[in-house]
Amino acid sequence: MSQYKTIDDLENGTSRVLVRADLNVPMKDGIITDSTRIDRTVPTLLELAEKGFGVVVMSHFGRPKGQRVEAMSLKPVAQGLSDALGGKNVAFANDCIGPAAKEVVSKMKPGEIALLENLRFHAEEEKNDPGFAAELATLGDAYISDAFSCAHRAHASTEALARLLPAAAGRLMQTELEALSGALENPTPPVAALVGGAKISSKMEVLGNLASKVDFLIIGGAMANTFLHAQGINVGKSLCEHDMADAARDILSAAAKTSCQVVLPTDAVIAREFKEGAASETSALDVIPEDAMILDIGPKSIATLKDILGGCKTLVWNGPMGAFEISPFDVGTNAVAQEAARLTKAGTLLSVAGGGDTVAALANAGTEKDFSYISTAGGAFLEWLEGKTLPGVAVLQK
Repeated sequence: MSQYKTIDDLENGTSRVLVRADLNVPMKDGIITDSTRIDRTVPTLLELAEKGFGVVVMSHFGRPKGQRVEAMSLKPVAQGLSDALGGKNVAFANDCIGPAAKEVVSKMKPGEIALLENLRFHAEEEKNDPGFAAELATLGDAYISDAFSCAHRAHASTEALARLLPAAAGRLMQTELEALSGALENPTPPVAALVGGAKISSKMEVLGNLASKVDFLIIGGAMANTFLHAQGINVGKSLCEHDMADAARDILSAAAKTSCQVVLPTDAVIAREFKEGAASETSALDVIPEDAMILDIGPKSIATLKDILGGCKTLVWNGPMGAFEISPFDVGTNAVAQEAARLTKAGTLLSVAGGGDTVAALANAGTEKDFSYISTAGGAFLEWLEGKTLPGVAVLQK
């Protein structure tokens, strides 16, 4: 973190801080169904409050498209935030700028916390409008970014605002950046990257970047079917992007030039229908029936991946190995995840995961608490894997 300012670098004279959090949590009938994102930003908020700062929290919620949509108000989240803070009162402002915001903020005492209304009720937020950012800036003396999951978007609250006030990373942002740096920017080799999911087309840049940085590029999920097809293997009725065969061959060629070993399945679990408890069998790859689908990796593939992980020091994980949502096609993902978790707990592997279905897949495997770090970021995590500069991170550099 030497290149970024953190809470430790807040300047003397700061009395009120604006914290950009990601409180875009799933909600049903006004009830928060998963408070993970709230829970993860609590350490930052509590530390700032305990240091005597007035803490003004900002976030978006849903996609109201610049309109005031009451169903997307952050007001119900204020209570969830209070609960996560151990019952600490959280004042709520009915807007994020203007008289309503200023009234609530002006009444704050040191150590108190307030939450502003949904930033995206104003179209200027997503337009990275400097005037809107300037209005936000009047509410505090310093800016803290604690929303890595939003850092791939140059919005007013993630980019422009950081240029108007002394800016620093919150503890969640700091933890995320340290984990990601340790996994790909300055990793301990050998390094493995496991990339799964449905479509190679959505992860071409990810695969291309990783092929130049890791020792083992493990490809799973339906994405692997496209690579198998590109090598002349008949994948039957499996989900496969036949028109991406040339792209898959390009990835294989690029990996060979950097001595990156691409690891594909060597056997598969197949079925004729995609449903819970469907009849399935293990098959060699050269005899996949025309009417069958590959829905998971087989036992030989699992054994190979365990051996590879056993010899690695760093693992980056993005996506499942098979159709983990439906039993019995979660066996491959579960087995590999559990081995990664075991090695992590043994202290021999740094494991960082995130993006897409990854969190759900690791939770299904019972390993979500055993990896070194699991990011709740989706798009930001993928763009980081692609090697892109995230505007909400770049603006925090010293």
